[in-house]
Amino acid sequence: MKTIFAAATAVLMLAGAAQAEGNLAANGTDLKLEINTVDLKFSQDVWELETGKYYKFDITSDGNEEIAVVAPELFRNSWINQIVVNDLEVKSYGLYSVEFDDAGTFNISFVPIRPGEYEIYVPGYENRGLKGKFIVK
Repeated sequence: MKTIFAAATAVLMLAGAAQAEGNLAANGTDLKLEINTVDLKFSQDVWELETGKYYKFDITSDGNEEIAVVAPELFRNSWINQIVVNDLEVKSYGLYSVEFDDAGTFNISFVPIRPGEYEIYVPGYENRGLKGKFIVK
């Protein structure tokens, strides 16, 4: 009986170790949002995500207007690995918004940790088309 218990414990420990190995941030799923401030359009307005999965989110603005893009609830309920702008990286404990003074792209790498529906929008333009949502399952 003691031998069976030891063998079962060893199997469970090995299975747990196998699940803990690996680099979650090594392979991410690419997400893109292109913002057209002339026509007031997001290139996509709904994203379906999974908790525990790594995403690399490119947000690009055309630069025709100075805008902020906010998604505070999504980022509050996610682990943020890094924010990249022009090959420069920021390691952040949290994020509320990104702001475009000119054309460019922010890349935000994150892992959603809590399911829910979270808005992303441009303040002042959310009722005119610059609004979307993330559905995290």
